[in-house]
Amino acid sequence: MKSPGNKMFSERVSHVTEAAAHDFEKHPSASHEISRMNGGEGGALAPLQLEQRRMIHREESVRQQSDAFREIRTRLLGLVEPQQNFITLVVSVSPGSGGSFVASNLSTAFAFDEAKTSLLIDCNLRYPGQHKMLSVNPATGGLIDFLEHPRIGIESILYHTGIPRLCLIPAGKTRENSGEYFSSFRMRAVLDSLRCRYADRYIILDGPAINGSPDARILSDLADFVIVVAGYGRDTPAAINQAVANFEPGKLAGVVFNQLP
Repeated sequence: MKSPGNKMFSERVSHVTEAAAHDFEKHPSASHEISRMNGGEGGALAPLQLEQRRMIHREESVRQQSDAFREIRTRLLGLVEPQQNFITLVVSVSPGSGGSFVASNLSTAFAFDEAKTSLLIDCNLRYPGQHKMLSVNPATGGLIDFLEHPRIGIESILYHTGIPRLCLIPAGKTRENSGEYFSSFRMRAVLDSLRCRYADRYIILDGPAINGSPDARILSDLADFVIVVAGYGRDTPAAINQAVANFEPGKLAGVVFNQLP
């Protein structure tokens, strides 16, 4: 298996660079907000539990994977002024290329920093999966439930993940036609509120695959940066070039090549 590489992101935002990806199969299956998110319902997950979920952690057993995602985090932070938070959209070239895997672990990498909090929002309304990956039971609903019924309050759809300083907003009800939600004024207002309420909050949007859905392009209008995930040996150069052409060059932070397990 190939180990993660560190060729992540060019010095210019508009350039597309590469990163080899991550294989977990070799492992067994400063603000009030930060203080609140350090705990979480049920306590923090142990390293073994995180590995079973294919999530990075601080222990040596997944050091290469953790370092790779830390590098992506560092490169993103280098694209903005110090202490400026931002919204990053993570999307795959095609279904199954590992976009959700990259989104969840990048969110975790941001949460490693004790001066920051991270919020992962599952925006794949056709095939939501982050609540399963993080073993979260969205009993009080998710993103779509709030967009349809804002009276339930945003706090009701913020779930602890067992990872300190990382919360999840699951997708909620499955929807075939999701573009109308993402292009709505309410969606933009929600993201602006979530971002501005805490200056130390970094938001990761887990979007649907680019091929076969217009939602990725719609979501990119709401994000500061876009990361495209390509399946190593799966997505062709032509497919990758076609995928990245969907986004404004100034928003395209780079391409991550993910080696599928």
